[in-house]
Amino acid sequence: MEGNLRHMALTAYAPLTWGASYYVTRHLLPADSPLWGSALRALPAGLVLLLVARRMPHGSWWWRSLVLGTLNMGAFFVLVYVAAQLLPTSVAATVMATSPLVMMLIAWALVAQRPALPAVAGGLLGLVGVGAMVLTGGTSLDPRGLVASVSAMLMSSVGFVLAQRWHDDRVDVVSSTAWQLVAGGTTLLVAALVVEGAPPRLDGPARAGMAFLSLAATALAYLAWFAGLRRLPAGTVGLVGLLNPVAGLALGLLVAHERLTLQQAAGALVVLAGVALGHPTLARRTRSESTPAAPADAPVETRTASRDPRRPVTTGAGAA
Repeated sequence: MEGNLRHMALTAYAPLTWGASYYVTRHLLPADSPLWGSALRALPAGLVLLLVARRMPHGSWWWRSLVLGTLNMGAFFVLVYVAAQLLPTSVAATVMATSPLVMMLIAWALVAQRPALPAVAGGLLGLVGVGAMVLTGGTSLDPRGLVASVSAMLMSSVGFVLAQRWHDDRVDVVSSTAWQLVAGGTTLLVAALVVEGAPPRLDGPARAGMAFLSLAATALAYLAWFAGLRRLPAGTVGLVGLLNPVAGLALGLLVAHERLTLQQAAGALVVLAGVALGHPTLARRTRSESTPAAPADAPVETRTASRDPRRPVTTGAGAA
């Protein structure tokens, strides 16, 4: 029990930093350079992890890394960057909270991963909380930002399912993550040079914000997320991702001085209840009837793995 809670706390680092990344992007980075902003986030993080892994792609992993890097990081980061510039911090962070349920449905349809009942219940409860935080009626939302945010969520979900199909036990999580980030970052670098020209000038706060995004919210966050997937049921890890909008809402209140309504506060509490509902101690009760769905990049082997939720889960690539 304590071990599971410890692993959940470690995994929670990822969505908490991802929630904070919306504020950083919106308030510290140049609004007219989404390609450069995304490239400077992905490529340095990938190079750092590549230095740690000290492995290069082999065989089919050259093109797989490019595909996954584009879906999970490259195009995904650009869309998130645009959404963060066009939407309030709390709203931009909240849209991605639908990812656990979407991933459950896609994984069920494409790789036969049937969701555990507590995970589904927790996801639905979290979605209710998300709706309460977003649908306040007090803010005019830019439809372009909403399209970008929803597209990012759907694109990454497809990428995560492909990562499950292409899981390889011979490839460790640091290496596969590094390859994706370098591939996605390199693609973004070329696109930025062609479309946006020279890189933008960054002042001190912008450089600090970029360092946070690249190292804390990308390199370290992805590793924390995948470490959780190695030790917890995939459905539980996906529900931990619901902390993303809670972090975005909290940061918007504390730093951006956004207004908190009673409805938003109740929604945040409901989201936390959804995360608690998906805890392994509850999921274990129904594991004999169903298997968990992967929210991020849980391996394809989980389709036929033991139904014991305590069994370590190995991961392939990609995050959120």
